[in-house]
Amino acid sequence: MNIIDLHCDVLEKLSRLENANFRNDARLSASLEKLKAGNVKVQVFAIFVHSDLPDNEKFLAAVRQIEAFHTKVLSEPEMVHITEWAQLDQLEDGQIGAILSLEGCDCIGEDLLKLEQILNSGVKLVGLTWNHENGVAYGASEDPSKGLKPLAKEVVQLLNKRNIIIDVSHLNEQGFFELLPLAKNLIASHSNARAICDHPRNLTDVQIKELIKHGGRMHVVFYPPFIENEKEKTSIENLVKHVELIASLVGVQHIGFGSDFDGMDFSVDKLSNAKEYENLIKALLKTFTYEEVSIMANRGFNKYANKLNLARE
Repeated sequence: MNIIDLHCDVLEKLSRLENANFRNDARLSASLEKLKAGNVKVQVFAIFVHSDLPDNEKFLAAVRQIEAFHTKVLSEPEMVHITEWAQLDQLEDGQIGAILSLEGCDCIGEDLLKLEQILNSGVKLVGLTWNHENGVAYGASEDPSKGLKPLAKEVVQLLNKRNIIIDVSHLNEQGFFELLPLAKNLIASHSNARAICDHPRNLTDVQIKELIKHGGRMHVVFYPPFIENEKEKTSIENLVKHVELIASLVGVQHIGFGSDFDGMDFSVDKLSNAKEYENLIKALLKTFTYEEVSIMANRGFNKYANKLNLARE
């Protein structure tokens, strides 16, 4: 069964680690060889800039990761740069689609021209924040009652104009609800259910329902502290509990995966890297039908992406 994964942090490692290579570097949880072994057909590669970097270095850090995407990821012959969503249905056997995303607008400061430059590199998904405050909005670790900043409306207008999906996974609660009526395309690329694990990075039942009501999708994340309250280790079965709850709220057709491989200090038992995706599929098949798991794994997102193509046309 082919997999579409909405989030990994390979680019940050490729831009930082000495002599790192995408094909088979053992330090990567989502290397090319591991993606192939796990039947990952499409992988979203996040541009993630650490919040503790000096402000004047953040944009350059983002540019370095974009460079790593083009020179290290796309240099592999199996990798196909997805710049139009219709390409998802055109991938051939042995090919893997590669999509760029921006995990938070910290790197642009308050400069929309910098955002345009990043979008021009092929970015298809953008989150307004990481966990902390920036010039656009407040992250999940900030006061949940603070809303979007004035610049956010200009950012959202630009993203809407360019048919970019806006990612809510790291946004605080008030910002989330203020964004819903503004954004054309929405997604939670890597978040779980707060009803099961009460962490500010997870979404409440109300948020999940509203996200789907506004045309979005919900992709579960494999980070143990977001699966089981502050645990550094957890099981696939506990991750499946999140999928079951979300499915009961909005249906399997709106659920997908956003592993967060290469962005985690801890891992789920038997799901520590992309080649172990089969273990998750087997666990899901104990609860869901093959058809339902296939929808979660890839077909649900393909259908969502196809709607974006139709909407643009």
